[in-house]
Amino acid sequence: MPGTVQSIERAAAVLRLLAGGAGRLSLGEIARSLDLAKGTTHGILQTLRKVGFVEQDKASGHYQLGAAMLRLGTGYLDVNELRSRSINWADPLAARSGEAVRIGTVLEGQVLVVHHVFRPDDTFQTLDVGNLLPMHATALGKALLAYGATPPASLDRFTSRTVGTQRELAAALRVVRECGWSSDIEELTPGEASIAAPIRAYGGLVVGAIGISGHVERICDSRYHPRPQLVATVRDAARAVSRDLGAARR
Repeated sequence: MPGTVQSIERAAAVLRLLAGGAGRLSLGEIARSLDLAKGTTHGILQTLRKVGFVEQDKASGHYQLGAAMLRLGTGYLDVNELRSRSINWADPLAARSGEAVRIGTVLEGQVLVVHHVFRPDDTFQTLDVGNLLPMHATALGKALLAYGATPPASLDRFTSRTVGTQRELAAALRVVRECGWSSDIEELTPGEASIAAPIRAYGGLVVGAIGISGHVERICDSRYHPRPQLVATVRDAARAVSRDLGAARR
């Protein structure tokens, strides 16, 4: 029997490292983490970049997973499986937060809502399952964009707070990668805010996002910052779903 192909093993190690990281990594950081020569690491990264599995930030030169990897992840994971694995955690999240819960994944450059739990009160609500949401103006979308989804070419403005330029969006996504969660505060709908966190599958690939949404006064404090306890609750739910999908504990 032939042995393993070393170059493929090393490329897989690079992809696993980038999938498990909280943000972009430099060439030196990747080489040191994998105990590889910089020249070898650079060659692997450039090959992965050419096939779309890795992207390089033009400003910093750092690397992250590319859009092609996200498409692979969502390709093998059926939407129904994402929904079924998330249901057990979506209801408790709605109960703990007191807010509506949505789970989404990427579909044709937008966020497809695959599951929706109503806010646990008696107010009138409409089911959002099957709806498509803009990536750049929602917490769910930003959680997906930060980890490999392709940014929209044009950024439609829905309110005065909507991210309006690619530079602003890139800066917002850097914060998402650093913090591990995303938010939108009146960016899609006036008076509404949301918090979301990425859902990972086996190998660390981000295949979806889970989040809460509600009136800005309930989601945010007096300074318009998302409430830390709600952020922690959303992130705990995302980790739980990710574990059910085979992701390593984080």
